Amino acid sequence: MKKLIILYIGVITMGLVMTSCKNKHPEVPENAKEMNSQPKIFPDYTDVVVPSNIAPLNFKVLDRCDEVVARLTDGAGNQETYGDGIKVQIPEDEWQSMMSASKGKDIKVEVFAKDAGSWRAFKAFTISVAEEEIDPYISYRLINPSYVAYEELRICERNLTNFDEREIYNNMLISTEAEGQCINCHSYQNYKTDNMQFHMRQAHGGTMLVYKGNAKKINLKTEQTISAGVYPSWHPTLPLIAYSTNNTGQSFHTKDRAKIEVQDAASDLILYDIEQNAVSIIANDSTEFEVFPWWAPDGKTLYYCSAHFEFNDTAKVGESKSVDVYGSGGKLDPKTQRHQSQIIDKYKEIRYNIYRKAFDPKNKTFGERELVFNAADSSKSATIPRISPDGRYLLYGLGNFGCFHIWHPDADLYLTDLQTMESRPLDEVNSLEAESYHSWSSNGRWILFATRRDDGNYSRLYIAYFDKNGKAHKPFELPQEDPDYYRYQLKSYNVPEFMVEPVKISAHEFLDVAMGEAENVTFKETKGQPKVEGTTGASPKAKDSK
Repeated sequence: MKKLIILYIGVITMGLVMTSCKNKHPEVPENAKEMNSQPKIFPDYTDVVVPSNIAPLNFKVLDRCDEVVARLTDGAGNQETYGDGIKVQIPEDEWQSMMSASKGKDIKVEVFAKDAGSWRAFKAFTISVAEEEIDPYISYRLINPSYVAYEELRICERNLTNFDEREIYNNMLISTEAEGQCINCHSYQNYKTDNMQFHMRQAHGGTMLVYKGNAKKINLKTEQTISAGVYPSWHPTLPLIAYSTNNTGQSFHTKDRAKIEVQDAASDLILYDIEQNAVSIIANDSTEFEVFPWWAPDGKTLYYCSAHFEFNDTAKVGESKSVDVYGSGGKLDPKTQRHQSQIIDKYKEIRYNIYRKAFDPKNKTFGERELVFNAADSSKSATIPRISPDGRYLLYGLGNFGCFHIWHPDADLYLTDLQTMESRPLDEVNSLEAESYHSWSSNGRWILFATRRDDGNYSRLYIAYFDKNGKAHKPFELPQEDPDYYRYQLKSYNVPEFMVEPVKISAHEFLDVAMGEAENVTFKETKGQPKVEGTTGASPKAKDSK
């Protein structure tokens, strides 16, 4: 027993020594050779604008060296040094103190690096601290970048003020080798989590709906609609969700850098009334692919994307070399097979514009569509319209074709000022790789988006400050405690969304609901719309492969 006690004390002592070494503030080297360049660091946090409530911007130095010291001077003139090997990791409490002292000011960062016994002093860079804070939470889906299979999917929540991450839902809790489950499209009403939703496909499929804090599983598919709900948008104040309904499939390239194409052979827009548990048609033109609905902040306008495409229904199945790549196994009816094969043959010709419809909240009716941004006339395709919280700016993705830009290196973010209707590429944040899904913070001062700029393969999350003059600033990568985190976290980040509060229902509580039966919704005829006899734009038998 005596030996065990001694061993136990020894372990505690060693732990204290290791902790004290890691937290020790190193000395700034004397007589360091001054350099004319800033250090190369990862992630690149040089000269960025950040919110005062963001987690520490820890980084590693990529320049050749074996030891690093970083001296930070906050907005009040206080200085502190950090360094552990070639990494700079700052304790959260000390970082928070620096940020509080620097709100509306700059933090000066000086980096000293030792190589072969000699020290170099790099040119200093700044971290500007904005007056406006950022929403404290975000959520995203973590997915393997191949998109070939959907095993091991997680929807996660991250606290931006620190490094805490937790699971909202994990499909491995319900998937089996024989029956897998896909999860996607998490969404919230007005950035809050008492009203939220996400979809579950295949095994135990349905839409997980949380309304007034209570969760249930619903089946949004009706005989009159193409599919269950796909891309969602909550009305900012009313118990309504606009969805697209889609007949979607994937094609896989063997040589193209894009790797994967995702196309819709049909898509419409529907409105789900939560309290009536009923869906109705918003738009279902058989010559249009309507998709990506999004409400304006005042709830009086619905924006969406749509592409014009007319099928040749006289074509015979088998005339196209692309029949049945959607994995239907020949189970689709001839009309649907003709549609899908034509879509794949002409996928580079399909381009989406941005439209909007006025909405009457009292009668829950929509007006005629109005063109907002004509991308097709410039041989471009617009996706994912998002309106800033003040209603002034429209942020969207723009690529050469199609509706799924996540694998398209040509895809960038674009901005339209809805007061002047002037449009421009958001070059302040764009890169040579794909910029895809994006969202606004609740105060409109921060943009969160997914991009493949790190390596061309994995989608990572970046945040950019958007100032009151309509200009975005250099984006910075989502901070992690270990600067090497993105080297070994082999997942892509998908569908990043801001939240002002955490999700209150646990992953296991969601699991219990997911295991139960889904409640069917009813179909309601839309006022002023012709009676819907069946699915428009695709056969009622078309498989929902989303």
